[in-house]
Amino acid sequence: MLSNSIKIQIYRNITLPVVLYGFETWSLTLREELRLGLFENGVLRRIFKPKRNEGTGEWRRLLNEKLNDLYCSPNIIQVIKSRRMRWVGHVAHMERGDITYRVLVGIHEGKKPLGISRNRWVGNNFRTRNGGMDWIDLAQDRDSGVHL
Repeated sequence: MLSNSIKIQIYRNITLPVVLYGFETWSLTLREELRLGLFENGVLRRIFKPKRNEGTGEWRRLLNEKLNDLYCSPNIIQVIKSRRMRWVGHVAHMERGDITYRVLVGIHEGKKPLGISRNRWVGNNFRTRNGGMDWIDLAQDRDSGVHL
């Protein structure tokens, strides 16, 4: 039988990288963030197992706050947002003509098909926050610790 610390290491080193593969380009909606949080809590509940109440003898499921205290790491949404910010900072340092930068910023060439809007990854992921500061400036300011 594996200890809880071994199970957490397996979760961090094997499960999380598989779940988060390619997450830098995801455009998460609030519903998807909720589902990822539910997935993480479900995994943590399986790791830490229900506890038995000494007085009544009933099995009791761990509450989210207790899970967070036992896990002692940022939740999956915080991990996604901080790593995405690191990736956006990397892309923001690229030259303006680079294809990755152009796709991120939304510089398109040619005509678009009729009826299809030109959505940008930046528009979906980094809405105007933080006092209206430009996302490129925020991404390049690594010392501020601000997460878009």
